[in-house]
Amino acid sequence: MKRLIVILISSILLLAGCSQSTNNSEQNKQNVKIGIMLSDVGLGDQSFSDSAFAGLEKARDELGIIFDYREISDTKNYEDGLTELVEDGNDLVIGLGFIMKEAVENVAAKYSDQKFLLIDDISELPNVYNVTFKEHEGSFLLGVIAGLKTKSNVVGFIGGVDVPLINKFRAGFEQGVKEVNPDAQVLVEFVGNFDDDNKGYALAAGMIDKGADFVYPAAGFAGVGAIQAAQAKGVYAFGVDSDQYFLAEDTIVSSMLKKIDVAMFEVAEQLVETGEITEKNLLLGIAESGVDVAPIRVLELNQTELDQFNDLKQNVSQGIKSIKEQ
Repeated sequence: MKRLIVILISSILLLAGCSQSTNNSEQNKQNVKIGIMLSDVGLGDQSFSDSAFAGLEKARDELGIIFDYREISDTKNYEDGLTELVEDGNDLVIGLGFIMKEAVENVAAKYSDQKFLLIDDISELPNVYNVTFKEHEGSFLLGVIAGLKTKSNVVGFIGGVDVPLINKFRAGFEQGVKEVNPDAQVLVEFVGNFDDDNKGYALAAGMIDKGADFVYPAAGFAGVGAIQAAQAKGVYAFGVDSDQYFLAEDTIVSSMLKKIDVAMFEVAEQLVETGEITEKNLLLGIAESGVDVAPIRVLELNQTELDQFNDLKQNVSQGIKSIKEQ
């Protein structure tokens, strides 16, 4: 009888311990806090910042994290925003965009025990983790579509600013066009920023006047202006970063998907499950499901064109086809 009582008491304690362990685990998940300093345009760019925000919203809803954010319109500079997020007790502070590298490194140097995540560039500081993408791979696939379907043999690329990151989009797009249509001409222009939609419109309109029947903007909110020009003038356009088909459903053939939302969720999941970020430098391309293209709409590829497109995509994913970054 005494032995039975001991067994019962032990079982109760074990169950209580398991319950407490589960509660602690759930509490740890609830306690993961992430802060993000958004890129220069901020929320409403219908692209880069919105995608990152969506990934953190998913992590909040599915993993129970808490997240906060800052925009440049409120903080006036990146360093102040990042510093606020550190001092608010976030477990991870994210700088969204290559333009934030200097600010992230300056703040990270002051807070050596704080974890930081830099998107779209690489820092060697030990407390800064990095996520970059193979934008040239997804852009290559859009170039293939444009090269196959252009009737004028003239297509256009519009970049936000003339920097190595944006030139990865340009280089991939140009290579894709030339891969299937060596005679096609690729016009290239840069807005000089990521928020001037009026200039984006004007540059795209100028390209279209020169014969471009496809326009690919990698220019943030300025790219929305370029898409509007394509729609107004009755030519095709591509979206970037997220599926932008909803912006112009009669115009946008596909979009280069840079899955920042996926990266945000994966990093949050690592923090929830292990308390750490598992890789110092995370590089995501087609093979890693970090880059892709949205469904092809508005126009159709015939079976021969579709087979060619799919073969090239598979070759890129498997590393058989190498896409130049510049």
